[in-house]
Amino acid sequence: MTRSRPAELHSDLRRRIVDGRIAPGEKLPSESALIETWGLGRSAVREVLARLQAEGLVHTRRGAGSFALTPPPEPTASLPAVRTLEDRLALLEYRIALESESAALAAARISGPELAVLADAVVLCEASAGNPAEAVGHDFAFHRGIAAATGNAFLLDAVDKLGAVMIAMPRARLETAAGSGAGAEHRAVLDALRDGDPAGAAAAMRTHLTASRRRLRREAGHTPR
Repeated sequence: MTRSRPAELHSDLRRRIVDGRIAPGEKLPSESALIETWGLGRSAVREVLARLQAEGLVHTRRGAGSFALTPPPEPTASLPAVRTLEDRLALLEYRIALESESAALAAARISGPELAVLADAVVLCEASAGNPAEAVGHDFAFHRGIAAATGNAFLLDAVDKLGAVMIAMPRARLETAAGSGAGAEHRAVLDALRDGDPAGAAAAMRTHLTASRRRLRREAGHTPR
């Protein structure tokens, strides 16, 4: 079966990043160049870049373009499938345990450039309300960036194994204005990281993921716990 042009573009860029032909930190071709080369519309190109970002392969900075990241490791062990509401709630419980401690470690170890990447991800996530593909990509980039800032390869590997599937995106969240809801929660985590406050970062992350769990249950018609 013939693949679509967007699928071919995604496969081409992904292969070049994983193979190192586009090196970590190197800028990808511009949206305009990709549109001209591949004969695609701007929205199709942006969807491809958002998918690559969700896979942890690129980081997009507004006004600067998209840059290749070090490819995340391939999974070495299978993970339980996430299919039902109960699966996703269980996943959030796991994330609370994993990411609260990651946030505490990151607060003690994070560098200036890593903080800048996280700040960009927060802004872009808020700006992507109404575009699920972009929002998921930026949200995952934020959480993966925190794991990377711990300097602990095992914590980063755990997040990479989960991938963007770990991000819950209830419809109500996409309709939330920037600066409130999940956006405000992300900023609280970022503020604690910027202040070098491990206890505050852990508490802010726990608050964020507990609220995510509550929003997910509410949208599914369950009484929040």
